[in-house]
Amino acid sequence: MIGTFAIGFLRIGWIDIVDVLLVTVLFYQLYKLLTGSVALKIFLGFMSVYLFYLVVKAAGMELLTSILGQFMSVGVLAGIILFQQEIRRFLLNVGKATALDRVRVFPWRREEPTRMSVTPFIEAAKSLAGKNIGALIAFTMASDLKFYANSGDNIDAVVSKRLIMSIFNKTSPLHDGAVIIANNRIQAARCILPVSENPDVPASMGLRHRAAIGLTEVTDSVVLVVSEETGQISLVRGGEVFRNLAPADLRARLNEMLYDVRPKTSSNTAGTEKTVAA
Repeated sequence: MIGTFAIGFLRIGWIDIVDVLLVTVLFYQLYKLLTGSVALKIFLGFMSVYLFYLVVKAAGMELLTSILGQFMSVGVLAGIILFQQEIRRFLLNVGKATALDRVRVFPWRREEPTRMSVTPFIEAAKSLAGKNIGALIAFTMASDLKFYANSGDNIDAVVSKRLIMSIFNKTSPLHDGAVIIANNRIQAARCILPVSENPDVPASMGLRHRAAIGLTEVTDSVVLVVSEETGQISLVRGGEVFRNLAPADLRARLNEMLYDVRPKTSSNTAGTEKTVAA
């Protein structure tokens, strides 16, 4: 065969090398996806049972091979049930990387969306932080957040500082949860976001920050967080947390993350802390 070479009694071709490399990359990605969770131990248990099945089959133990064979025949279905959350996260990550929304199929028909003013969010975050009132605001990007919006109460209202502050007021029935912004409007409130299971998230971050990290791990959204304990304002994107933002820094980063608008002069970020949830 063309392009093959011998190593002892084995003949290996370039296709075999590519095959092994691809399988290695696949297993590495699976390890990264499952590490730090109980699913990793379940996966290792599955692999141990499968390797044991191969051994007893090669040894000719017919009874044990038959029993384990019945178990392995439903292994794929059992794996889908047990790893449904991890499979969903993996497919969402693949979808984020290959989103058709970002591909200009018909560039001559593309319409520039109306840019939303970030001032109401900045003013509301500043006021809420001064009163140590927690807030969680998710901005929809290419990924559709309708699934999470349906977990809360539909509002579909024009964005305003007073409305945002009213929603997150501690006496409001809508304050416990996230507000989702879509199409330059407040789409829903009291929404439930997925909480990150990343063990590298610092213990100092509360449930709001973990929910913000969890959403940005599976979508390309941007999340604004106001801490109820410290009054600090943070932005989260792609699992990265930018903490302790001043209003000027918040405006610059929001415009950059939402509309890719970089400030003409660099803002003062001396007090900004960046936490990466790897």
